[in-house]
Amino acid sequence: MTATNLYYIILVFLIVSFIVDKILEYLNAKCLTDTPPQELGDIYEPNEYKKSQEYSRTNYNFGRLTSTVSFCVTLFFLHLGGFEYVDLIAREYGGGSIPTALFFFGIIMFAGDLISIPFSYYSTFVIEERFGFNKSTRKVFFADIVKGWMLSALFGSLILSAIILLYQYIGEDFWIYAWVLLTVFTIIINMLYSSVIVPLFNKQTPLEDGVLKDQISDYAAGVDFDIKDIFVIDGSKRSSKANAYFSGFGRKKRITLYDTLIDDLEVDEIVAVLAHEVGHFKRKHIISNMIISAVITGATFYVFSLFVSNPLLSYALGVSTSSFHVGLIGFGLLYSPMSEIFGLLSNSISRRFEFQADKFVKETFESDALVRGLKKLSKNNLSNLTPHPAYVFARHSHPTLLRRIRNLR
Repeated sequence: MTATNLYYIILVFLIVSFIVDKILEYLNAKCLTDTPPQELGDIYEPNEYKKSQEYSRTNYNFGRLTSTVSFCVTLFFLHLGGFEYVDLIAREYGGGSIPTALFFFGIIMFAGDLISIPFSYYSTFVIEERFGFNKSTRKVFFADIVKGWMLSALFGSLILSAIILLYQYIGEDFWIYAWVLLTVFTIIINMLYSSVIVPLFNKQTPLEDGVLKDQISDYAAGVDFDIKDIFVIDGSKRSSKANAYFSGFGRKKRITLYDTLIDDLEVDEIVAVLAHEVGHFKRKHIISNMIISAVITGATFYVFSLFVSNPLLSYALGVSTSSFHVGLIGFGLLYSPMSEIFGLLSNSISRRFEFQADKFVKETFESDALVRGLKKLSKNNLSNLTPHPAYVFARHSHPTLLRRIRNLR
C-alpha cells in the first residue's frame, strides 16, 4: 500500500458517501405526495399540507446546495494540500505536539464554521422565517455560535490533550485508557447537561404548580417513577417548534418541557409525551444507549490504535511530517464506511426503543392522548408524513408517524 493508493481510497469513500446521501435525499423528496395517507388525513387542512410539502422541498433543495458546497470544499482542500498548509502553520506556532494538535484542529474547525455560518444564517432567517418557525434574533444567533466555539475549545482541547498524552506515555495500549476516559466524560456530561450546559443557552424554570404539574406528579407516582425536577425551557426564544426531553439518571434525572410544547398540547397529551420519556427510562433505554455508545467508541479506538503509528495516514493527506493529529483526520476519513454501518445499527435500535416507549404509554396511560399529541407536533413542525423507507432506514432515529400510530392502535 502506498500513500497515493490510500489517497485514492479516501477519495472514493468521500465520493461514494456523497452519492449515496444524494440518492437517499432524492428518493425522500420524490415521496412527497399531494395528499396525505388516509390515516393521517386529519392532521392538516389542504392548504397546510401543501405548506408542509413546500417546507420539505425547500429544505431538500437548500440541503442539496449546502452539502454540495461542503463536498467540493473538502475535495479541493484535500487535493490542493490544505492539510499540509494548516499543519505547517500549527507547527510554527504550536511549540509542542499537544499545542500543535490544538492549533491544527482549531484552524480546521474554525474555518469550517466560517464557511457554514452564511448557510445557517440563511436557513434561520430566511427559510425558517418564511415558514413561521424562527423566533431567534441575530444577537442570539451569533451569541450561540460564540458560546459553541468556547465549549468546543474547552472540552475538545481537554479530551484531545488527554488522548495524546495517553498515546505518548502508554503506547499501543493507549486506546483502552482513552476509551475509559471518553466514556466517563460522556457520563459526566450527561449528568451535568441540563444544569450546567443548557443554562448557557436557555433559561430553565421549574414547572409552576397547577393542573399540569399535578397530572404529571400523579402519573409518575402511579408508575413508581421518582421525579422531583420538571423544568420548562424557553424554546420559543429560538423557534416555535416544540419538544421535550429526559436527561441524567439516578438523583440527577430531569424532565424538560419546551414552553412551546405546553402552548401547543392539551394536558393529557403533554402527560402522554412525558410518559413516553418515562418509558425510555423504565425500559433501560438510556443505559442501553450509553452501553452501545461505549462499545462503538471502544471498537473505534481499538481500530484506530492499529493505524495511528502508520505514517501513510499523514502522507495520504499530503502532509510531509507524520503526526498523531493528522493521522486522526486520515483515520476518520477511512473509517467513514464503518461509521455508517454503526449509524445504521444505532438508528435501528433507536427506532425499536421508540416503539417500546410508545407501548409503555399504551400500558400505563392513554395511547389516544399520545396519538393526538404526536399529530399536533407533526402539524406544528410541518413534518413530512411520507418519507421514503430507504431514507427512514438510513437516517431516521424515530419510526415514521404512521408506523407509530399503527403500533399504538
